[in-house]
This record gives sequence, C-alpha cells and structure tokens, in this order.
Amino acid sequence: MTDETRIIELESRLTHMDDTVEQLNDVISAQQHQIDRVERLLKRLMDQQQDLKDQFAPEVNDTPPPHY
Repeated sequence: MTDETRIIELESRLTHMDDTVEQLNDVISAQQHQIDRVERLLKRLMDQQQDLKDQFAPEVNDTPPPHY
C-alpha cells in the first residue's frame, strides 16, 4: 500500500467519522430537547398533584388506624 493510498484511506475514514459524529450530535440534541420537555411536564403534573392534595387535605387521612 503506497503512502498516497494510505492517505486517501485515512481521509475517507475521517470524513465518515465526521459524518457519524454529526449524526450522533443531532440525536443527542433531539434527546435533550425531549428530556427538557418531559421534565417540564413532570414538574407541571407534580404541581397539579400537590394542588389537588392541598384542596382535599382535610378529607384525606394518611395516618394508619390505631390497631397498627
């Protein structure tokens, strides 16, 4: 294998790796956006659950019965 052939092969591999890194970066970026969205939704659901719990707190008895 000549030096020129080796250089061409290395450049080809480098180009392929650059494309792969870019694709992986796109996937990671999309996943981060999805994680951020899920975290916002979870926070909103937790707030709603807490609001409901506060509204019905007098009626909810979380203490175990005396025989426990």
